[in-house]
Amino acid sequence: MRSALSLLLATVVAGCGSYSKNAETDKVPLSQAPATPGAAEAAPPAGALAGEVLERLDAPPYTYLQVKTPQGDVWAAVPQTSIAKGANVRVYNPMLMTKFESKALKRTFDEVYFGTLTPDGADAAVNGAGAAPADGAMEAGANPHAGMPSSTSEPVKVGKVEKAAGPGAYTIAETFAQKDALVGKAISIRGTVVKYNPQVMGKNWIHLQDGSGDAAKATNDITVTTMDETAKGQTITVRGTVKTSKDFGAGYKYAVILEEAKIVKP
Repeated sequence: MRSALSLLLATVVAGCGSYSKNAETDKVPLSQAPATPGAAEAAPPAGALAGEVLERLDAPPYTYLQVKTPQGDVWAAVPQTSIAKGANVRVYNPMLMTKFESKALKRTFDEVYFGTLTPDGADAAVNGAGAAPADGAMEAGANPHAGMPSSTSEPVKVGKVEKAAGPGAYTIAETFAQKDALVGKAISIRGTVVKYNPQVMGKNWIHLQDGSGDAAKATNDITVTTMDETAKGQTITVRGTVKTSKDFGAGYKYAVILEEAKIVKP
C-alpha cells in the first residue's frame, strides 16, 4: 500500500464518520441489506475491476454499478458516487459476494463485488478501462475496506481493562494463546474499541484492546464482527465465536477473529 487509507473489513483489519444506521434498512451492509445465509465470500480478482459503466442503481449511502470488463459484465457495490453511465471506472480491491440480497433494491445479485472507486473513496473515473492506478493507489492484496466510512484517526489510549465476568471469559492475550483450543467456541471478551468500521460486507467491524497481549507480536488487538453498533473509545463486552486462520481474500487474513458477536449489555 503506497498511501495510508482509512477499514466495509482493517486493514479490517487490518485496518478499520460513520453511518450509525443503514439508510435503507436501519441495519447494516454495503448493499444496504444483510447478506442472506447463503452469501459466500470469495477471493477477488487481482488488482481491480475496470471498464465502462453500463448501469447505475443508487441505494444511499451506496451505489451499484454494472461494469463492462474484459471478463464480462459484472456488478460492483461502492460508496455512493456521482459517476455517470458510460464513464470508465476502476473498482479497487473487489471482494466477491454471491447470492447477495439487497432489500432496498428488492433484488438478489448472483454475484456482486464490493470495493471502492479510488483508494481514498472519492468519486473518480479513469481515462479508460486499462488506465493505471493513480499515485497512491493500493497494491493488489491491500486493505479491501479502504475508502469505507471509518472512525477518526486519533488513537485510543487503552489501559488495563477489567476482564469480562462469568464462564467463557478471556482476555485478548489468553484468546491468542489458547486459540487452537478455543476455535469454534463462544467466548466473552471485554475491551476498549480502538477502531470501528460500520456497514462493511454486511457487518460492523470492531478492533478491541484490553491492555493484555504484545503489540510486537500482534496479540494485543482482536478483530470482532457483529451486527450490533458501538463507537470508537467505548469499553464493551462482546460474546462471539472464535475462528482461526480466517482468509477473506485480498491479503486479508486473521490468525484469530471473533465472529457473529453480540455486545453484552451491562
